[in-house]
Amino acid sequence: MITGELKNKVDSMWDTIWTGGITSPITVLEQITYLMFMKLLDDNQIKAEANANILGVQLNNKVFKDGICVLSEEPRVETEYSNLRWSTFHNWEPGEMLVNIQTYVFPFIKQISDAKDSAFSRYMKDAVFMIPTPKVLAKVVDGIDDMDMNNKDIMGDVYEYLLGKIAAAGENGQFRTPRHIIAMIVDLMQPTLKDVILDPAMGSAGFLLSAAAYVGEHQSTELMKKDNQKYFKTEMFNGYDTDQSMLRIGAMNLMLHGVEDPHITYQDSLSMDNKEREQYSLIMANPPFTGSVFQEDISKDLLALCKTKKTELLFVALFIKMLKIGGRCASIVPDGVLFGSSKAHKALREELVENQKLTAVISMPSGVFKPYAGVSTAILIFTKTDNGGTDKVWFYDMKADGYSLDDKRSEISDNDIPDIIRRFHNIEEENSRARTEQSFFVDKEEIKNNGYDLSINKYKEIEYEAIEYPPTEEILDEIVKLNKQIEQETDELRRLLGK
Repeated sequence: MITGELKNKVDSMWDTIWTGGITSPITVLEQITYLMFMKLLDDNQIKAEANANILGVQLNNKVFKDGICVLSEEPRVETEYSNLRWSTFHNWEPGEMLVNIQTYVFPFIKQISDAKDSAFSRYMKDAVFMIPTPKVLAKVVDGIDDMDMNNKDIMGDVYEYLLGKIAAAGENGQFRTPRHIIAMIVDLMQPTLKDVILDPAMGSAGFLLSAAAYVGEHQSTELMKKDNQKYFKTEMFNGYDTDQSMLRIGAMNLMLHGVEDPHITYQDSLSMDNKEREQYSLIMANPPFTGSVFQEDISKDLLALCKTKKTELLFVALFIKMLKIGGRCASIVPDGVLFGSSKAHKALREELVENQKLTAVISMPSGVFKPYAGVSTAILIFTKTDNGGTDKVWFYDMKADGYSLDDKRSEISDNDIPDIIRRFHNIEEENSRARTEQSFFVDKEEIKNNGYDLSINKYKEIEYEAIEYPPTEEILDEIVKLNKQIEQETDELRRLLGK
């Protein structure tokens, strides 16, 4: 969650770069994230070196090795690895620091991946360092030094905030999913090393990063095996996006979290160019809520499921097609997907209920995505079977997510997320819950009879408490008494004022 302090620091860096002559918002974003990446690379190695010293072991696979780094043979360009480290150059004289970054550090990070055709090398290939002057660089470096980067997807935070500044969020669907919502979804789905994970609208790779962190925490012993480690670094995590800047940031984020060569691709997931089908065992995503696409570009098998140009429907259809049999999906959708009355809306919901196994609908309050969007949303969780299997669907009415539901999104004590995770993983215990409670089951037949409506308000029962009011005569007598009291006190006030 972005704090006021972080906003102020980003504003200061933004103003500094803008004043220096770079006025493209996306270029400003990229320059800030390149510098943050340089710092985070060094921070990660400093932590690894400290742990190795404590354990008395040698640190292997270092980004910054010992001795001389040869950046190019023709012409020969070389420098000491130590000069490439943020902890070394960040206090240099500004002019010297700028030359060092332009000549050595930035070319180094562009070729940092061992694999020549890795996602990182592909999307960093065209990257350009454009900080114009030593003075601008020094101010931005000082700003980054002041940031707390511990355990944060800091580049995603900055991207989210800058999108808000340039008024892009909500117009093109490019606002970022709050990290605690991503973490909840990952906790619900519990990915393992057996999964092939996809986010077809990956943005800054928040879902993939959270899944990688979850697997690293819960399967650390298994990850020590060579084959598992290779799989984790290269094949396990997959993503698509149509924004080159996002693919660059996603690649940088994933590399910082140990995923060195994920399969992330520049691609319109909904188009006919996307040929991948039945490839993935787990999809977690927050696809665009707004916008439509040219119908002639949409993959025909998606239109067969729901004939529409609405991206929020087409993405759910895509998830069904891209999952293996037995594959699972958790996707954020706008509430309209749950109750929309068009043929496409109804056809998609019928597909989920009748032909797949729809497990859960978790309704979220409308403030979850503020200040970038006020739309009400829900999480759909289903398993691909192509043979039905929906018996009953679990509904949960989330009322609080740990933050205020206004534009400020201040931290509060009310938080349903731990309860959602606990109940979902003990879902059979939910059978006895009444419709008046926060979560409950609804039978498939009832959903079918309601036109496959999946909105929780269709099924939730509200208990009304009867309020006893006094008889009308008593209320009138009380009003007369109050009027007399007002007259007496008004007369007393006039007397005191000498009128």
